[in-house]
Amino acid sequence: MVTLYVFLALIVGAAVFLTVTLLRRGNSRTQNADGLLIEQESRVLARRDRVSFGTFAVRNAPPTVADHYRR
Repeated sequence: MVTLYVFLALIVGAAVFLTVTLLRRGNSRTQNADGLLIEQESRVLARRDRVSFGTFAVRNAPPTVADHYRR
């Protein structure tokens, strides 16, 4: 029975910690869009890399069942 109480206390403590952490962040807006531009550039670069280094580009063949990474 004590184990159950400890488990529930840990779950409640984690929930309280996450709630306090999220509330401390606030809803402040950024003063500029530099972060958004960096994120957008990273997305474009990742998309370009997926196309450049994909299965069809590297092997000139479509992916097969034996491939470990399939889309």
